[in-house]
This record gives sequence, structure tokens and C-alpha cells, in this order.
Amino acid sequence: MDERYIKNIGPLSQFACSELLNKKFFVAGCGGLGGYIIEMLLRLGVSHITVADGDTFSSSNLNRQLYSDLTSIGALKVKSAQNRAAAVNPEVSFIAVPDYISENNAEDLISGHDIVFDALDNFPARRVLYRACKKQNIPCIYGAVEGWVAACGIAMPDDDFLDKVVGSGNIEEETPRSVLSFTPAVAASLQVSLGVKLLCNLPHEKGKLYYFDLLHCDLTEIF
Repeated sequence: MDERYIKNIGPLSQFACSELLNKKFFVAGCGGLGGYIIEMLLRLGVSHITVADGDTFSSSNLNRQLYSDLTSIGALKVKSAQNRAAAVNPEVSFIAVPDYISENNAEDLISGHDIVFDALDNFPARRVLYRACKKQNIPCIYGAVEGWVAACGIAMPDDDFLDKVVGSGNIEEETPRSVLSFTPAVAASLQVSLGVKLLCNLPHEKGKLYYFDLLHCDLTEIF
């Protein structure tokens, strides 16, 4: 085993690490959630990551988006992520797609991947992504943040997870106006942990929405 992954052994078995190495990961969005998800995957021992996002960094991203800094303002988010991947783990096959998820590309983009991470910030795009996941029979790991709140869950192709999220009223349907620096890191950590458990057949719950109020250190299972 590559020495860089030695510390993963123990919490994960050698078999689990081999499973992760052989899976293909898709990350939809490369902002607050996406940056942290990508960083964790790069260090986890995966061999393939595809990231799609058509946005560029602005100054308002500096408070929470991992790959934003003063030198990256105006740069494509996926390009900054690609540069980071080359610096952290050049052995990972990293495909950067400088485009937003849409009806025209979603199915083609996620095709052939084993898991999708939802790091989007609006429900119209999420609906497109989840429809594509259903058609391609790919599980999707939901994540959302707003203020002190982080939410996550495992959406399987045969469930109505996203409709239940919208109906719960716990996460706003529009782009959050304020997010703290640490909230995306928490949500992304939870998303990656759920994805690892799903792929490695470790104990997990599908179709449940977990809601973390970081201000009050409160965990609620919404459904």
C-alpha cells in the first residue's frame, strides 16, 4: 500500500481501501461543500474524481470556500481544484468540467461513476442532478449548509429523498445568503463519511435526512 494511505488502515480495512481505489467519484459543485469533499477524497485513496462547476471565484467566497484565495479571484473553481489535486495527489485521475449541471449534460457527466456527491447550492440544479442519478442508477450523497446548519443524507436511485427534503422545510430552497467558514467543512465531512460507508458496506442508513445545528450542538433526524 502507498505510504500516504497507511493511516487510513485501522478505521478502514485493507479491503475497504481497495474498494475505494476502484470506484469513480463525481462531485457536482466546487464551492463551499465541493472543495472540502474533493480535498478529503484526494487524501482518502481514490483513483478517479470528476468535478463539474461553471463558476469562478469571487471575493465573497473567501470566507468559506477552501480553494479560494486572493490569487484565485476570477479563476474557474474546477481549475483551482485541479491544480490542488496535482499538488496533493497527482496519481488521482482528475477530470475538471467547467460547466454547470443542466438537463443537457447531467446524465452524460455522471455516467460510469459509482457515486455522486451533491455539492450544489440551489434546488433547480439538484432536481436535475437527482433525476439523472435515478436514470443512471447511481446513489447521491446530499449536502446543504446555511448559517450554523449542516444537513446530509444518502439518496438512493429508487427513493424520493429530494422531494422529502423540500417538503421538510428545514433547508431553504434558495441559495443561502450566509454561511460560516466551518459549516461547509462539517457538512462535507459527513457527506464523505456517508459515501465511504455506502461504498464499503459499512453500517449506514439510506434515505434519512440528518440536520446538524452547530450553534446548539444538536443532531436531529428529520425523516
